[in-house]
Amino acid sequence: MTQDKSREFLHSGNDKDKFKFFFKATLLQQVNDLLQSIRSNLDAANALVDELESSIRPILKDLKELQSKIKNMEHIEEISQQVDQLKKKLAWTHVHEIDKELQEQSAKVENYRNRVPACQAKINLHLGKMEDLMERLSKKKTHMASIMEKTSEVRRLKEELQNHLRMSTKERLELVEEHSRKLNLVEKLVEKVRWLEQQVGDIHEQHIQNTQAEECEIKKNLKGLQDEVDAAHLVLARLKDEENALSDSLSMGMDEIRKISSEIETYERRRREMSSHVRELLQHQTNKVTAFGGDRVISLLRAIERHCNRFKMPPIGPIGVHLSLIHGDTWAPCVENAIGKLLNAFIVNDHKDSLLLRGCAKEANYNHLQIIIYDFSRPRLDNRIPSKMLPQTQHPTTLSVLRTDNPTILNVLIDLGHAERQVLVRDYDVGKAVAFDKDIANVKEVYTLEGYKMFSRGSVQTILPPNKRTRTGRLCSSFDNQIKDLERDKVNVEEHAEQSRRKKRNAEEEIRNLQDKLQTAKRRRLNAERDLMSKQLAMKDVKDSYAAESSPAPASTVDELHQEISRVQGEIQEKQILLEKLEVRMNEAESKVNELKLSFENLCVSANADIDAFGEAEREVELIEADLHAAEKGKIHYEELMTNRVLPEIKVEEANYQELKEKYEKSIKMASTICPESELEALGGCNGCSTDQLSDQVKRLTRILENESQKYADSIDDLRMMYEKKKRKIFRKQQTYEGFREKLNACQKALDLRWSKFQRNATLLKRQLTWQFNGHLRKKGISGQIKVSYEEKTLSVEVKMPQDASSGTVRDTRGLSGGERSFSTLCFALALHEMTEAPFRAMDEFDVFMDAVSRKISLDTLVDFALAQGSQWIFITPHDISMVKQGERVKKQQMAAPRS
Repeated sequence: MTQDKSREFLHSGNDKDKFKFFFKATLLQQVNDLLQSIRSNLDAANALVDELESSIRPILKDLKELQSKIKNMEHIEEISQQVDQLKKKLAWTHVHEIDKELQEQSAKVENYRNRVPACQAKINLHLGKMEDLMERLSKKKTHMASIMEKTSEVRRLKEELQNHLRMSTKERLELVEEHSRKLNLVEKLVEKVRWLEQQVGDIHEQHIQNTQAEECEIKKNLKGLQDEVDAAHLVLARLKDEENALSDSLSMGMDEIRKISSEIETYERRRREMSSHVRELLQHQTNKVTAFGGDRVISLLRAIERHCNRFKMPPIGPIGVHLSLIHGDTWAPCVENAIGKLLNAFIVNDHKDSLLLRGCAKEANYNHLQIIIYDFSRPRLDNRIPSKMLPQTQHPTTLSVLRTDNPTILNVLIDLGHAERQVLVRDYDVGKAVAFDKDIANVKEVYTLEGYKMFSRGSVQTILPPNKRTRTGRLCSSFDNQIKDLERDKVNVEEHAEQSRRKKRNAEEEIRNLQDKLQTAKRRRLNAERDLMSKQLAMKDVKDSYAAESSPAPASTVDELHQEISRVQGEIQEKQILLEKLEVRMNEAESKVNELKLSFENLCVSANADIDAFGEAEREVELIEADLHAAEKGKIHYEELMTNRVLPEIKVEEANYQELKEKYEKSIKMASTICPESELEALGGCNGCSTDQLSDQVKRLTRILENESQKYADSIDDLRMMYEKKKRKIFRKQQTYEGFREKLNACQKALDLRWSKFQRNATLLKRQLTWQFNGHLRKKGISGQIKVSYEEKTLSVEVKMPQDASSGTVRDTRGLSGGERSFSTLCFALALHEMTEAPFRAMDEFDVFMDAVSRKISLDTLVDFALAQGSQWIFITPHDISMVKQGERVKKQQMAAPRS
């Protein structure tokens, strides 16, 4: 590689030319051309083999057609044999079916005959029961008559005491009412005395100046004004009462509206809850997995599927998906209450898998996932539990009503859920008896269908009420009934809500009317108050003027008032004496009432036993009469059954039996003419097929046989001879072509292998070139990179100068100085030299465009590189080489200067 060639390479602006130079210098071009020529030769060979194979393809097609015809002819022969066999089976199958019907009819006749003694035994049983019940009924009626005689006198005394108690209570209430009335009268008289005394004082304070005529006129005016004030007071009181009544009605109406609003909110909340529950059930019906965690469990399962390779053992869950109930959905509420907390859980094999599952749950936004760590290799535990460690009761346990195909889930329910010790019962009383009264061993908890949970720990007995927020039914086989019930309840709730809305609208209309009436009443009251105030002020003015002008009252008026006061005081003393007498009578009436109550209670206590006994006897008589009626009805039923059904049916079935027997004998004769029964046994018998099925098969195969026989005229032997002849004709060619194809496939496989190695070597050479080029540039403080693209067939060089020279990256070497370009050329040449093998290498005038510093660095780099490589190098330069040190492996030769 000469200096001119390197300069041409670095000065070229075409990346494709640079790539061609690199591709040829590294011998990649030669290898690529060789591989391409091999590929073209293989393609030509494949085309030739394809042409040879296509030449025998028509013969192969004929062979396939002959083989198909041979198979069809063999199939026709098989069908013919099957038809003959099926006809024999059909004849004897008909015989066997009639024989089977005959046996069934015989058993049926025997069964009907056995009904006669059974019906007679039932009739006798009911007769004996009726006699026993009649005897018990007569005894109970005699006992009731004796009890009636005892209780009649008690009832009479009870009625007398009730009458006396009623009269005494009435008398006591009348005395209390009279005492209250007298007491009110005394209070009024005391108030009157106080008023009279005040009036006497007022009369003494009056100033007597007016005449008798003026005094009468003023009193007349005052009386008129007082009447107007009283009338205004009455009107105002009536208006206030009306306003208060309207206010109370308005308040009651508002309370009613608030109550109705609360009911509407309650109905709406229930409707929303039902709608949400229906949506959840529909989702569970579509995908049962969502019943145990909702949409989050779907996301979690997808995350587990994405990371399945990281788990040591795939997680199992949710547990509820792998469980199902046995014998229907009866115990679904109890099972949900017992192990409901475990149904959403997942099971993993070890702690590492639990951490991975927790990460998947976090990825699926499934917080607080319950993870159970359990050994998957542990065998089933349900078969290993001794019977003495299980609850000794007839009631089912949680484990006995569940079914699962996964033994790990069963072990988790036993170890962690204690499902084998959880007893399920139907109601509260039975559960209480099982949990506390019967002292059954190995019972951990008892669950009822109502949702109660019962257990005892030592001497402490605990009963937990049903949890209203628990939703049951996730383990049910079908959600249709639950959805229908919820839809029906939802419709009822919506109807109630609509009724409440109508009531609320009516109540709001009434409230608006009441508010209008209340505003009107308030305006009328305010007007009445203003009118009363004006009249009171007018009367006050008149009284003030009268008080200023009136003279003291005559002494006769004062004396009359004193006499009136004395009379009223005497009346008060008389009333007080009467009050004392009434109190004494009240106390006597109270004591009499208490005595009568005590006597009545004692009589009731003494009569309760007889009354209870009589009631019990009445109930027993009713039960005996009901049992007697049922026994009589049963006797009549069985007598009618014997007469109308059993005996006629026996006659009909016996006639059918005789008819079948004659038919059986005829069918045996017909079948024996077709083939003996021993030949049918050699063919495998006719078990498992009915007459209709065999008849349909015979018809179908006969049609197929007729259709197929019309298609082929040649015999099967001729077809086989033609097939063997053609097969021998092309057998050798076919083997030869297959050998060619195998060799070509082996060559193609070897070519593909070498092409992949070639591409890998090209990639490694590209990296090696960049590394070595950059390594040589660093000796001068320069960094660079060579980018080679085999797809686009381009090569580009990038050089980055040090900071004191240039801070940018030069992508075109023509942008460098002469020394930098020459040094870059040297670095590129050395990088290529390291990638090639040659015993002799020469470089001519490689430093003519370098400065002294670059020339020294270049010479040192070349000498060190040549010493390290070990091959022979020849460097030719017109410059001074004194800076190169003489060595054992370094020889310098300087030519004389040319003569001028």
